[in-house]
Amino acid sequence: MIVKSFEVNKKLIQNKKFFLMYGENQGLKNETIQKEFKKNYPDSVYNYDENEILSNEEDFFENISSKSFFEKEKLIIINRVTDKIKNLIEEIVEKKIADLVIILNANSLEKKSKIRSYFEKTKDIICIPFYNDNNQTLSIIVGQFFREKKIPISQKLINLLVQRSRGDRQNLNNELKKIENFVLNKSKIEINDILKLTNLAENYSVSELVDNCLAKNKRTTINILNENNYSLDDCILVIRTFLLKSKRILKLKKEFKINNNMETTLSSSKPPIFWKDKEIVKQQIKCWSNYNIENLVYKISEIELLIKKNTASSINILSDFIIEQATTTSN
Repeated sequence: MIVKSFEVNKKLIQNKKFFLMYGENQGLKNETIQKEFKKNYPDSVYNYDENEILSNEEDFFENISSKSFFEKEKLIIINRVTDKIKNLIEEIVEKKIADLVIILNANSLEKKSKIRSYFEKTKDIICIPFYNDNNQTLSIIVGQFFREKKIPISQKLINLLVQRSRGDRQNLNNELKKIENFVLNKSKIEINDILKLTNLAENYSVSELVDNCLAKNKRTTINILNENNYSLDDCILVIRTFLLKSKRILKLKKEFKINNNMETTLSSSKPPIFWKDKEIVKQQIKCWSNYNIENLVYKISEIELLIKKNTASSINILSDFIIEQATTTSN
């Protein structure tokens, strides 16, 4: 049974024993688990990883079936869930073990996911998708935080906090906790205070940098460069990632020329393209001509050699190369 994340409350979950929570919004998942579940099991919450369970299913099944283990109702949270655990969960559901509540915490699950389909179609077990927060939702959280602290804040500062959280509620909450301690005896906060107190949520991944550059997302690419401090080893990793992704674009361009169908082209990719990356890959395919992407593959090899020969200037060489690719027209 599918339930929206904002519909989860004590009345809804009453007498329900199995919950699948999937999606990238880990911050909202954590809030929901804490608010609606954990507070009811102050001393009886058990956390597992899927791999830990699958490596010894008999022990896990024996533990949850044991009456001595469940003298009172316990909450079991299984993290990093995939389709691999579906058969075991089905068996547990069918057994109707008393005094047992299980939350399955998964990242993104595609529509064809077996565990997702099982929870969506089975009565009395709950499937809850947790989609990413948008900037408006995060802005509301920031605004409410400062209203409760009775500290005035401009929309500019709100936008800065939202930007530095990178769209993740959990990251935003972590930054707000820092600010909460800072403003204990203060009546206002300045932009420099926020810049000093908050960090970029996490370093942008190398893959994200390369993807945005190849998609000609100039502003995002430059922002990623500005927010990261790369080392020589990072430079080599970035340039190797450029090579792999550029070769993928070239291969997909050739495939697209044959079938003239973008979805078929992406679906036939090996290794497969994850669903959340498909839009930016489409953008990359449209941005580059066959001729220019072939030239880029050769140029990347030259840049790698140049970086290795000029280690002291490696970061500048890489940055200039990235900005050039992100800002020039390829077609």
